[in-house]
Amino acid sequence: MTTLKIGDIAPNFESLDQQGNSIKLSDYRGKKLVLFFYPKASTPGCTMEACNLRDNYQSFLAKGFDVLGVSADSAKRQQNFIEKNELPFPLLADEDKKVINAFGVWGPKKFMGREYDGIHRTTFIIDENGIIEDIITKVKTKEHTNQILG
Repeated sequence: MTTLKIGDIAPNFESLDQQGNSIKLSDYRGKKLVLFFYPKASTPGCTMEACNLRDNYQSFLAKGFDVLGVSADSAKRQQNFIEKNELPFPLLADEDKKVINAFGVWGPKKFMGREYDGIHRTTFIIDENGIIEDIITKVKTKEHTNQILG
């Protein structure tokens, strides 16, 4: 799906989070970033994934990671998702899909025999210098932290 590879420079992005704050990749220089793309806020799989990252958030911080989620949901939906699940990290409301397309995670999907375009659940681990260190395409929503921190 994505044409990005481990070792590539992560696409520079700038987008708005759930509160309308501008967030860009360069804000994370000097830290590692867990950038996770998910199909839709408040759906069961996305909630499991986000809550798994939330429950292990202190472990991420202790290892020098920041966490940032991205979907094409509106800022209002993202804010509700954060409030409902007490998520400690920002979520980009990438409604124009600029970040989603930059990372190549939008494309054809199949669900119950139906084909449609959507976001492929994918996580990028970006190092302190903006280089992609890992790409996780087979995300296990309940054990995602283990996949990242291994």
